[in-house]
Amino acid sequence: MDTKDFYNNKLAELCDEYRRHNGFNNEDYLTYGVKRGLRNPDGTGVMAGLTNICNVHGFLIADGERIPDEGKLTYRGYDVNDIIDACVKEDRFGFEETVWLLLFGNLPDEAHLSRFKDILGHYRELPHNFAEDMILKFPSEDIMNKLAHSVLGLYTTDPNPDDTSLENTMRQSIQLIASLPTIMTYAYQVKRRAFDKKSMFFHPVDLKLSTSESILRALRFDMKFTDSEAKLLDLCMILHAEHGGGNNSTFTTRVLSSSGTDTYSAIAAAIGSLKGPRHGGANLRVRTMMNELMENVKDWKDEEQIYNFLASVIRKEKGDGSGLIYGFGHAIYTLSDARAVILRKTAEKIAAEKDMTDEFELYKTVEKLTPKVMKEVKGSSKVICANVDFYSGLVYDMLGIPSEMFTPLFAVSRIAGWCAHRIEEVTYGGRIIRPAYRSMVHNKEYIPLSGRTSD
Repeated sequence: MDTKDFYNNKLAELCDEYRRHNGFNNEDYLTYGVKRGLRNPDGTGVMAGLTNICNVHGFLIADGERIPDEGKLTYRGYDVNDIIDACVKEDRFGFEETVWLLLFGNLPDEAHLSRFKDILGHYRELPHNFAEDMILKFPSEDIMNKLAHSVLGLYTTDPNPDDTSLENTMRQSIQLIASLPTIMTYAYQVKRRAFDKKSMFFHPVDLKLSTSESILRALRFDMKFTDSEAKLLDLCMILHAEHGGGNNSTFTTRVLSSSGTDTYSAIAAAIGSLKGPRHGGANLRVRTMMNELMENVKDWKDEEQIYNFLASVIRKEKGDGSGLIYGFGHAIYTLSDARAVILRKTAEKIAAEKDMTDEFELYKTVEKLTPKVMKEVKGSSKVICANVDFYSGLVYDMLGIPSEMFTPLFAVSRIAGWCAHRIEEVTYGGRIIRPAYRSMVHNKEYIPLSGRTSD
């Protein structure tokens, strides 16, 4: 037995030792009223704070019962549909306006928005030698990990990193919102060279472009993209920019911010949260699942074949073995996810242009059949709908964006919401977030080492 196998066996023994002495009886959670996942018995979230930033609506309450309802997402009181409709009607980019709205709480006039775009463009460039020292010399196969690592690295370049005053936190937030897309595209290029054995290219940053234009320009060898492509990505970024204080990554931001830690630590932690497959990483899992479906289902118009594949996913025979159909279900949304509805409409328009109509129709069929499969195969009575992760990967595919960029794109959009919530928590929170855990430990008499025996 070689050294590696020897230590792997020892590690397995240690894990067995852990399992023998740990674990909980599920009934104990009910006995002690533990709200697992910080959720009430009816599935609603435990009320942990107040916010003026966002509202996520997905159901009504009548006589103590949850009544399914159409989803609605509002930023600072403005329906996200109205924000996007205005941008489409006026044929302009809207992510920068959305960032302003989330940070400051009002819609900017033309003069304020123009100056704000200039500021974001100015901060898009990374500090001197940062790309070489932090990204190029330390490549990562996972871009999300590189984002978190780089954000922590920016702490060392900040002349006043620990000041939590409004003025300093606002400066740090704007700089991070502007620079994270640059970090992302650089990290992707380095990953291409180091792990994919492909060419790497760093284009000079164009400070006058919108955020979505800047991203597409940096991802493409020839720096070329169409206006419609950039505005499609801009739409996706608006939809991903914010989703309330209770989602896992935003709550992570607020938890860390409540401790008084620095902005970089809080945002790096949020990136780590978003990476998880139960959160932002789900969009990549959707694409992987759909690729497997397309390989296994010969006739994409045969609903019976599609139903059978989805049933096998639930039975853990297909997919990643989790039994989850990724892209469906949400803690708040019931009848519909407002973001998924917009993305579905957008994808339908673009599908014909990209010769992806058959693939789009397959997604629609999966969306139609999944609630039925969940009810008949899993026995679930919960009202579910497609969420934003289901269609976002398809739209990114239409833009030619590689799958490993799906979740990072989520991060460079959601950082707007993270920073808005950090500022709100630092300014008005006032107390460190500290929920309770019921201890299940029983007092034991200490046994001297010489008197211990193996179980």
